[in-house]
Amino acid sequence: MIRCTDFDQAAEHLARTTRSALPGVTYASVCFLRAGRPASVAASDPLVKDLDELQYASDGPAMTAIRDREIVLAAPGADPSRWPQWSRAAVDRGIRSVLSAPVDVDDESIGAVNLYADRDGALGAGEQLTALLLAEHAGLLLAAVRDRRRDAAAGGADGDRPEYGDVIGPAIGIVMTQRRCPAGEALAVLREAAEATAMPLPEVAERLVASVLRTDSQQR
Repeated sequence: MIRCTDFDQAAEHLARTTRSALPGVTYASVCFLRAGRPASVAASDPLVKDLDELQYASDGPAMTAIRDREIVLAAPGADPSRWPQWSRAAVDRGIRSVLSAPVDVDDESIGAVNLYADRDGALGAGEQLTALLLAEHAGLLLAAVRDRRRDAAAGGADGDRPEYGDVIGPAIGIVMTQRRCPAGEALAVLREAAEATAMPLPEVAERLVASVLRTDSQQR
């Protein structure tokens, strides 16, 4: 994903990857505001893209997560009065639970990663932790895509910028969360681990992500 310079294309890839990587999640999406205005929606399925776009005109879990800067877990059928228009549309589309986590890209672009499930209770505490990690590395990856686009437009070179792949990006997010450190320091930790174990960096990252997901599933 990080190799592309198109922000919306990267967001689409993120939504599809999130949907396929998380058991129990039926759909996934990412929506954004730029300078406080509706910007774009990327989704694993047109059904939830319509739901996210509806929130721009009314309200919903994603807009609440963006506005309040906190995770929102909701069951549209259980509390339809919270976002009446959106809840009715969600129930009509078979959505039983939704989890939205805020994403920060830069000072002008903020958004939310949204997980949708068609079963009651499919999203809970374990998924909230996963959503937090996803949101953190999504912000990192999308900010890097934005920077590449700006460099390409300016004709600049970015050969010195570290490349964060689809596996390495989530691992960076995990280390950042565990150590409360910036992305550069997290990448250095992964590189030191790769050198110490004589393993390629992507393999170290893949094992770390797999370990976290395994621990997450065992705690549910």
